[in-house]
Amino acid sequence: MLNRTLTAFGLALTISASPFATAGATELKLFHTWSNESEIGALNVIVKEFESRGNTITEMSVPHEQAGSSPLVSLIVAGTPPNVFINSEPSLYRDLSKRGLGQPLDATFNEIGATPNFPETVLRSITVDGEIRKIPTGVHIDGMIYYNKHVAEQAGVDPTKWTSLDEMFADMEKVQKAGFTFIGMGGNTFQAGYLFHALVAAVAGPDIYNRFYQEKPDETVFDEKGLRDAIDVFRKITNQADPGWVNRQWNETTNTVIAGKTLMQIHGDWMKGQWLANKKVLGEDFACVNIPGTKALSVTVDAFGILGGVPEDQLKAELEFAKIVVDPKINAEFASIKGSSPVRLDVPSDKLDACNQLVLESLKKPGFSVQNPFNISDPDWQNSVWNTMYTFQGDPDMTPDDVIEAFKSEYAAIFP
Repeated sequence: MLNRTLTAFGLALTISASPFATAGATELKLFHTWSNESEIGALNVIVKEFESRGNTITEMSVPHEQAGSSPLVSLIVAGTPPNVFINSEPSLYRDLSKRGLGQPLDATFNEIGATPNFPETVLRSITVDGEIRKIPTGVHIDGMIYYNKHVAEQAGVDPTKWTSLDEMFADMEKVQKAGFTFIGMGGNTFQAGYLFHALVAAVAGPDIYNRFYQEKPDETVFDEKGLRDAIDVFRKITNQADPGWVNRQWNETTNTVIAGKTLMQIHGDWMKGQWLANKKVLGEDFACVNIPGTKALSVTVDAFGILGGVPEDQLKAELEFAKIVVDPKINAEFASIKGSSPVRLDVPSDKLDACNQLVLESLKKPGFSVQNPFNISDPDWQNSVWNTMYTFQGDPDMTPDDVIEAFKSEYAAIFP
């Protein structure tokens, strides 16, 4: 993600106005990077509940493409920090700890019975150096297939029948001859980076994935066939993209699938929020499947952090905010709007749809999920991977060998 100066910041309009706020209410400043309808709608679920209890929220927001830990750290250093913020990078929480900030949440989550109901992947992702430091908001699979059922029917294909990528690509010509784009692609480093690490997990498997994305990559991984296979699949997907992919955002890509121009999209399953925001019905208009033949799923656990180290009333309000976020009913409602899956296994079942069920069942399989690179990778290394794959996407003359050599060069520069 791009690091920007503080001049990039602007205070957004308040997310919601609560008639319950009082003159003596505790105010929390909330920093986030969300902007589309499903994200803001889901965030409102938490904010409205928090404000209904006599508190207030002041929102500070910056778009996804400008986000990162650097602006947040700059606010803290400048003495104008938020109380609550969305960030999942362990390095940020370690930095806060060094400054005497941040707040362990083990006792709070144990008190309300949340900890034993977090899936293993969630608990692993919110734990930093042996302490729970993050408030999980939602679970996302970084590379899932969401497809338009009407397009599939018209093209005569059934994505639920695919058991391998070879079977999936065997149907590509049939879809194209029917007048549709096979797989929707967008055009920025974020989408290229997410597609690639999802493919490394799915195609190469957890061992190669973890060796490639660990804090200091194992340089022998660059010679692994599985990594090259993932690069080859990335090329197959990007080569068939429609001409409109350049500079297209992920949600705009989703809209091409919703509009019936494209069969499917392989991206984070927050896509579901876009479908729901367009009043489409799961099971009738669209459906979801894991990447065919996937060996592992890369999992994002969106999370809030709290600053801690503040006057008692603010710390109390921050912990109240944390309890609200992971409350089973509230988290289920949040997930139903955001397009995520709940962070707890004991949420009310009436809020779980077929895609949620697929995610939660997948998370129960031992060894079938890996953590998003933000949770395990060096930030400079991750940025270099994103940039390399985006360059590869836009340069038809760049070969998989060139990608491998670029990785080796970046590795040598970052880890001398």
